[in-house]
Amino acid sequence: MSESEPNAAPDMSGFDRKTYNINGVETVVLSIGSGPALVFLHGTGTFTGFEVARQWAATHTVLIPYHPGFGESGDDPSLTSIEDYVLHYADLFDALDLSGFDLAGFSLGGWIAAEFAIRQPERIRRLVLVGPAGLVDEETPAPDLFSIAPPELPAYLAHDPAAALKYFPAAPDPDFNARLGREVGAVATILGGNPQGNPKLARWAHRIAMPTLLLWGAEDRLRPAGQSRTWLTLLPDARLELVPATGHLVFEETPAAGRIVTDFLAG
Repeated sequence: MSESEPNAAPDMSGFDRKTYNINGVETVVLSIGSGPALVFLHGTGTFTGFEVARQWAATHTVLIPYHPGFGESGDDPSLTSIEDYVLHYADLFDALDLSGFDLAGFSLGGWIAAEFAIRQPERIRRLVLVGPAGLVDEETPAPDLFSIAPPELPAYLAHDPAAALKYFPAAPDPDFNARLGREVGAVATILGGNPQGNPKLARWAHRIAMPTLLLWGAEDRLRPAGQSRTWLTLLPDARLELVPATGHLVFEETPAAGRIVTDFLAG
């Protein structure tokens, strides 16, 4: 997408699309590429698309499920906690017959990926957490997403706000607002009374014993990069890569960061 085409629809050409009924929830899974499985769990907003998956598709079969209540997947009002989403994915991965696979997650998806890895570590070969949410870090707390005024959001998403602005409509767009509002509403439900995340995540993070890459925008304001140091102290086998001059939208602002993931997975 060029800066002359604000809010052009993400390019989804080349992605296959399948729908699975997981406990009554219509769950759409995109796929691209060939090779060993790499599951990518997306963040709160799906409006940016998944261009980075094209890089990964050169070496992996990349599977991108839309969370319930997000993107093309259906809604389920009974899913009200991070635990519900983790168990949803346990059932989806069973349906996909996945084991010994690589798992990556960004922001909210990083939180879900970490919680899944705590519960079923034996299923994951390598784990990638990209600016993950979920950790309650009192020394470097994340801002309250719901207190950020809409005009300020691009500066929280990217070090250079222009890198985020191109994904937003240049004029009022009720459909865009409705899609994003649905996803933000789902996040609010997951967070419940803990806007920072899961107070117990730090206690159980030691169970994430597989090799783990922490990938972070060095200028991230939504999930401050200082949190990466706390994650490092909690995970038994983790390495950290900070992407300079980059905010929360790591792959959108610095597409070359996608290579860091494939290099790690090849190790």
